[in-house]
Amino acid sequence: MRGWWQELGSLILPTACAGCGEARAVLCEPCRAALTDGLARRMRFAPEPSGLPAVYAATEYRDQVRAVLLAHKERGVLPLAGPLGRALAVSARALCARAAVAGRVVELVPVPSARATVARRGHDPVRRIALAAAGRLRREGLAVRVRPALRQCRPVADQAGLSAERRAVNLAGALVARTGALAAGAPVLLVDDLVTTGASLAEAARAVRAAGGVPVGAAVVAGNSRG
Repeated sequence: MRGWWQELGSLILPTACAGCGEARAVLCEPCRAALTDGLARRMRFAPEPSGLPAVYAATEYRDQVRAVLLAHKERGVLPLAGPLGRALAVSARALCARAAVAGRVVELVPVPSARATVARRGHDPVRRIALAAAGRLRREGLAVRVRPALRQCRPVADQAGLSAERRAVNLAGALVARTGALAAGAPVLLVDDLVTTGASLAEAARAVRAAGGVPVGAAVVAGNSRG
């Protein structure tokens, strides 16, 4: 219910652009363009978490992009899922081509948030973006579907301010695949809105492998360049 009135309010009430705060639009054209230039970027990490698959992002995490992601995730500006999904599709498309998965359905598996966090926000931002991206990719002829196959199996501390090493320790063993959610050998493309150290994606890849899936990469909207 909360998502319904948030979305309706965004369409009816005058609003400032989520990116720049100036234009009278949910997202102005310059800020929409900042989400992607159509090119996917390979993210590098130092140190690189063990087991991390190739990670591609559509743009850098800064300025308007940071503001847009926070507006969608924390303030529930739900119409932003469309343009963010478009950006995620750029990363996902590049990874599908790289993995040579033609003829197979690729499972887009969102990195899950804690149930309490989803309840507090009133929506699941990564899953919402993943659904928007999947719709775009299917219209382009790619066989993909969103599969919320992972869940948190224990509490984790807030990651903000933690080093890469402490994030890895914090997340170790925190995710598990839902029973029967992944077929053995299924190609899995992990998806998230943001990557910083890669620790969350590495843990998600571990959980996918433990369930018999094959992580072919990780697609995100934005990330920080590390090399």
